[in-house]
Amino acid sequence: MERALVLNASDEPLGITNARRAAVLALSNKADILVASGVQLHSPSMTMEFPSVIRLRKYVYVPHRRPGVSPSLPGLRARDGAICAYCNRRTATTIDHVLPRSKGGAHTWENTVAACSRCNARKSDRTPAEAGMTLRVTPVAPVSVIWLALAMSDPNPAWLPFLAGTDQRTRAHHGQLVGVS
Repeated sequence: MERALVLNASDEPLGITNARRAAVLALSNKADILVASGVQLHSPSMTMEFPSVIRLRKYVYVPHRRPGVSPSLPGLRARDGAICAYCNRRTATTIDHVLPRSKGGAHTWENTVAACSRCNARKSDRTPAEAGMTLRVTPVAPVSVIWLALAMSDPNPAWLPFLAGTDQRTRAHHGQLVGVS
């Protein structure tokens, strides 16, 4: 089923919905279609393209963010661009705790990075300084749960212009899109 990115009236990404729901919002004049998917939706009286990106006409107040989600390897790979945080060239396939858990380090976004297995084994149960290694990125937490949904579900390329630059603080140093506010 086609999916659509839903933007608030302020152009802030709110979430992802199925394209049928996005079409209903557009047909009921609650949202404007910014990008169509190219897939046709037919009814007895009309034909339209499924929306890929819609913007709500009225601002929706978001009172609070949901609690954070623990880091996972797919989430860290998306945040860090699947690049090792130490050698900056190998494919990252493991989670590394910057301050090892055995030394009081927490399993948080700010203390975990994606690393290749070779660098993770070399660092072992030490801090990067103790291992003589340089951490090439500063680990940060994603701003919201929408980022995780996009990271895990391979976002539609048509969405990227609407997501790019929404939160520079969570961009990895490798140039990939990694954060949405």
